[in-house]
Amino acid sequence: MSTTDASTPTKRRRARAPQAEPPDARQPQRLTWRMRLRRDRSLLIMTVPTVVLLLVFNYAPLVGLVTAFQYYDPLTGIRNSEWAGLDQFQQLLNDVQFWGALQNTLYLSFVQLILFFPVPIALALLLNTLLSERIRNFIQSIVYLPHFFSWVLAITIFQQMLGGAGVLNHFLRTHDIGTWDIMTNPDTFALLVTSQAIWKEAGWGIIVFLAALAAINTDLYEAAAADGAGRWRRTWHITLPGLRGVIVLMLVLRLGNALTVGFEQFLIQRNAVGHETADVLDTFSFYYGIATGNYGYGAAAGLFKSVISLLLIWGANRLAHAFGEDGLYRK
Repeated sequence: MSTTDASTPTKRRRARAPQAEPPDARQPQRLTWRMRLRRDRSLLIMTVPTVVLLLVFNYAPLVGLVTAFQYYDPLTGIRNSEWAGLDQFQQLLNDVQFWGALQNTLYLSFVQLILFFPVPIALALLLNTLLSERIRNFIQSIVYLPHFFSWVLAITIFQQMLGGAGVLNHFLRTHDIGTWDIMTNPDTFALLVTSQAIWKEAGWGIIVFLAALAAINTDLYEAAAADGAGRWRRTWHITLPGLRGVIVLMLVLRLGNALTVGFEQFLIQRNAVGHETADVLDTFSFYYGIATGNYGYGAAAGLFKSVISLLLIWGANRLAHAFGEDGLYRK
């Protein structure tokens, strides 16, 4: 055998041997903050208006909370106003009107939590069962529409339908049936404002749940149907567990916002049913604080509501963690 023939297999083995990859090919290149800034420049520019609005309307007004500890006078300003310490809060806790407003707020929040919170979930489940996308989009548009109405317009519509001279009472009088007092009845005020909130905001609330439904794997429904599971079993064992995380998150947010039941809605209808029924913490801060020129007292009521809301969010989030959900933030 010649030297050329003997060396040929060695050359072939060397040719077939895999070449070592360079280190940069095995490990991804670590991006610096400048590279990430250049990469995400468009997204960051898009968030600038939202950040500005958040700073101006949510964080900048926090400076005014110091007036809750002052006898604030707009003419002298925050720096020169007399310091009150905790006197405003002591007066607040001894005020019968404040405790009445707090009781109304908690009661109305509980009624809306029981009657209003499940409605967007039920609407999302119903819309998800429609096979025709055109019909589903049409119904969504109709249900979303009231969200863009102001509370003045929404309450006016209810007044035209259910008021003393409204369509319902006109029909009852025409047929010699006793009229039904709804808009000015303190006993049914909680149900009235809850029905107004459902009509106006339930359609907007289904957006999150529809997005969560779209994220559920459709193969699970096909496998369950192949095993003989009906619609209700698929809903109970697939749909609702898939929505559980979103439901818990929205419930945490709802509980944290429980003391804010709607300022404008109650402000408009306060005179119709009386302040004993319609006064909540927000209207209390306005009427007994800003309207009377006692700005520090109103700020104290607002700060009290904010602290309680923060504790509600913390407690609801801890409860979500106890049930194995992430909640608003993780541990």
